[in-house]
Amino acid sequence: MLVAGGDGSIASAASALAGSGAELAILPVGTLNHFARDHGIPSSVPAALDLAAEGRAAPTDVAYVNDQIFINTSSVGAYVRFVKHRDSLEQRLGYRLASVVASLRVFAASHHFRLELDAGGRRHSYRTTLAFIGVGERELRIPILGGRVKGGHRGLHVMIPRATSRARLLRIAATSALRGVQAAVGDLEIDSFIVEHCAMDLRHIRDDISVDGEIVPVATPLRYRLEREALRVVLDS
Repeated sequence: MLVAGGDGSIASAASALAGSGAELAILPVGTLNHFARDHGIPSSVPAALDLAAEGRAAPTDVAYVNDQIFINTSSVGAYVRFVKHRDSLEQRLGYRLASVVASLRVFAASHHFRLELDAGGRRHSYRTTLAFIGVGERELRIPILGGRVKGGHRGLHVMIPRATSRARLLRIAATSALRGVQAAVGDLEIDSFIVEHCAMDLRHIRDDISVDGEIVPVATPLRYRLEREALRVVLDS
C-alpha cells in the first residue's frame, strides 16, 4: 500500500496493516512528516516514489494506548492543551505563528495534574504538567526536538517532568534543548524510562490525550504497550 500524507495518514494506514504482513510505502507530503524523517524516507516526492517502487520492506515497531495505535508519540497534559490552542489559531495565524502563541499560552497557564505510573514493575507518583511517550528512544535536544535517537534503544520512552513551578519548567526546557534528555535526568528534573509497557492512572474516567499530534478521548487508566516489528515499511532501496 502506498500512502501519501503526513503522520496522521500513516497512522491510519498502520492501524489497518499492523500485524498483517502487508507492506506500507510512504509519500511524505504532510506538515511535519516525523515518521518518514525518523526512518530516512526522502522528503522529495520523486525520490520517495522511487523508493516506494524499488525499495524493500523492513519490520518496524508501533505502539498502542489502550486500543489506539500510534507510530511516533503520545502525550498527556500540556501538549494536549498546546494542540488545542494551536488548532484554534492556525487558520488565522498560520502553523508556525500559531505554534508560538499556543506555546506561550500553555506555559503561562501551567496546569498540573496527578499521575500514577506503573512502569517496569515499579510504581511512581507525580504532580506534573506533562507525560510524554515515544516509540523508540527520543531526544529533546535542538534540532532533534522529540525525534528518534539514531541507533537508540527500542521500547517505549516515557518522560515526565518533576517540576511544578514555571521557573523549574523553563529550566527543564532549556536543559533538554541545549544539553539533551540525559542532562535533565542527571539534574533530577525529569524522569526517563524505556519500557515495553506501562500504565498511567489519571484519576479520571475519561481524558483527552495526544496521539501522533491528534487529540483523542480515551478511557482511563491508560495502558501503553509496544508491538515489536508489527508494521512492514518500505525503507531500503
